[in-house]
Amino acid sequence: MRHARARPVPAAPVSGQELDPVVAALRGQISARDLELLAALNARLELVARLRAHKDRSGLPFLDPRREAQLLEDLQRANAGPLSAEGLREIYTEILALTKRELGRAEPGGR
Repeated sequence: MRHARARPVPAAPVSGQELDPVVAALRGQISARDLELLAALNARLELVARLRAHKDRSGLPFLDPRREAQLLEDLQRANAGPLSAEGLREIYTEILALTKRELGRAEPGGR
């Protein structure tokens, strides 16, 4: 699941706000964080694919609801905010669901 390293694509101007240097600087930082998030999500998918392959070879079940619950608990404890506990739960519930869908697409005969 190797992906080419994406280069930032400048967004089309939405208004005169792009002339404001503070807006431009903050948007640049946000765009950089978005690229970091994308890279982290792709790296996570690659690791989970390796884990799944190992579990398949070892005859272990792929899904582990207890591990997912423990992951969410650990992240809740580590979260110093400003992301709310509910926001964290929502994001990781979706990340876990997306991971399962993406890995299903990568399988032979996957959707």
